[in-house]
Amino acid sequence: MDGTLPTRVNASPAPAPDPMDTRPFRIVRRIAEVDGCFTLHLRSLDGRPLVYQPGQFNMLYAFGTGEVAISISGDCRDLTTLVHTIREVGTVTKALAKLKVGDVVGVRGPFGRAWPIEEAYGNDILFVTGTIGLAPLRPLIHEVLHRREHFGKVVICYGSRGTHDILYEKDLHRWRGRFDLQVHVTVHSAPSGYRGRVGSVANLVKIARFDPEHTTAYVCRSETMTRPAVQALHERGVTSDRIYVTLERNMKCGVGFCGHCQMGGSFMCKDGPVYRYDTIEDIFTVREL
Repeated sequence: MDGTLPTRVNASPAPAPDPMDTRPFRIVRRIAEVDGCFTLHLRSLDGRPLVYQPGQFNMLYAFGTGEVAISISGDCRDLTTLVHTIREVGTVTKALAKLKVGDVVGVRGPFGRAWPIEEAYGNDILFVTGTIGLAPLRPLIHEVLHRREHFGKVVICYGSRGTHDILYEKDLHRWRGRFDLQVHVTVHSAPSGYRGRVGSVANLVKIARFDPEHTTAYVCRSETMTRPAVQALHERGVTSDRIYVTLERNMKCGVGFCGHCQMGGSFMCKDGPVYRYDTIEDIFTVREL
């Protein structure tokens, strides 16, 4: 040896999280929401937070049953708790519905393209959604309110089937109490004597106060209900390049390997589920696609 010190080697950057790695999370809170929907609050058992952006989703694993894609519905600035609102519609979601506080689920993710936020700076913001569709939008609403000074008017147009199907009613009530936020709620059917609005969400778009030429709209509804919502936005003067929507398909892997969610050249698990409307407008012209 010549006595010279060895060259210092810089540490390699930490590897990116493995998208196929399922991490254990414990249920710390369970909330019964509207009929058929429930919310799970989860905390990681390995101590690592799961960092995500509004609009992304996770694959939730019910041990012994399987996994399912569920949108994240909490505040992305809260790194201590992961929140998922789930509708009980299939084998895995029914298994998740049976779990209690203290039980453990597997979490893989986050996946998918997030709602764009900075692109909307300086614009009015319009959220158009209904029932369970509010869950994927709630993280974006939280983030917009965190950055409230960057936007003009902020409007929420929310619809549900009936008065007992209004999701996050406490949130809607709290948001209604803000002077810098418009909240419009409608139901499709109501009992006699109901004093609220009855009708479609599209009707709310028609009465909402915003500047159509300087508005960014975020629509999270079923594809069938997205069409009339977008049509109402077009009639108000909001162009397709300022409308963002979500699409749903049966997602299995979350990374575009399995092809279950492929539609044309797009894999919804990685290219979506959020899309700018002008990039997929032709999809909504094909019946039963």
